[in-house]
Amino acid sequence: MKISKKIVSYTVAKPAESSAGKNSTADAVSDSTSKTSGHLADVIHMHETLERPNKLIGSTYKLKTPDHVSAHAMYITINDIVLNEGTEHELRRPFEVFINSKNLEHYQWIVALTLIMSAVFRKGGDITFLVDELRSVFDPRGGYWNKGKYMPSIIAEIGEVIEHHLIDIGMLKGNEPDEVQARLIEDKKAELRAEQSASTDSGTSDAIPEDEPWMASATHCAKCNNKAVILRDGCQTCMNCGDSKCG
Repeated sequence: MKISKKIVSYTVAKPAESSAGKNSTADAVSDSTSKTSGHLADVIHMHETLERPNKLIGSTYKLKTPDHVSAHAMYITINDIVLNEGTEHELRRPFEVFINSKNLEHYQWIVALTLIMSAVFRKGGDITFLVDELRSVFDPRGGYWNKGKYMPSIIAEIGEVIEHHLIDIGMLKGNEPDEVQARLIEDKKAELRAEQSASTDSGTSDAIPEDEPWMASATHCAKCNNKAVILRDGCQTCMNCGDSKCG
């Protein structure tokens, strides 16, 4: 440091005063940083070193496949952790998953799948890719229909359960049609029911469920995997999600 002016007076600073000056400067910087960051440093995010709490919120889903696939149901339990509870940054995120079944045929891959999925959950970040990965698994022996919906494999149906759970906790948006689409679908269903009622009265109809008469001739929808595609107004239209080949 170069002094260009005359020294007219001087004082010796004591060590205590020097450290106090440094601390006051550091405190001012810290206060300024906390104000500009909005206390973001206190927000807890999901990461793999996050310790498991003693208590977690759990949801259990029953997955029953047709008997020719598996005679016993699977019970899928997903435990969630609540981050930043009681604050504006509160989030509910999946922490671990367990799958239980009396059928020991699938025991090995079930254990491996739950361990991998739980590790991905705890890793944090965007975990929604798991849904697409699981739903894209096809059984070489062929898929099956379950409650009017086509499932390419048991693993794909597990992916369906994971998707429903992520929608419930707000990590995914639902695939429900919008208000206009929903109204259009209901109008089409009403037309089909009226036509079925007329054909039944004339005695030309086969035995078809009264609640959904269009199901008998419906085909598989590639978008929502439901057996709900019919030909209406010269266009293949899904009566479940509203997907149409005509746009």
